[in-house]
Amino acid sequence: MESVAKISELPNFGKKVVNAAGREILLVNIKGAIYAVENECPHQGSPMNTAVVKDGYIACPRHGYRFNLTDGSCTEHPECTLATFPVKVNGDDIFIEVGNR
Repeated sequence: MESVAKISELPNFGKKVVNAAGREILLVNIKGAIYAVENECPHQGSPMNTAVVKDGYIACPRHGYRFNLTDGSCTEHPECTLATFPVKVNGDDIFIEVGNR
């Protein structure tokens, strides 16, 4: 796992783009639960850092595809899955596992 940010840099309901293993990863904080997803919509590559986050989903700002923050699934378009990454918080440090996805 790679340390990518500090909890203090990610306020409640905040988002932050980080780089890990050569990829742009978007961190999302929802009431202390930290999620890590690829910062690119699998539909047409739109950056997700301006996406709306609501009810455990992140919606692409371009076409509104809604992805589950936990597993990246998209109910309306199951052929599109947003890459998600395991997150671990240790003290103030946020770690993610990017691997070879």
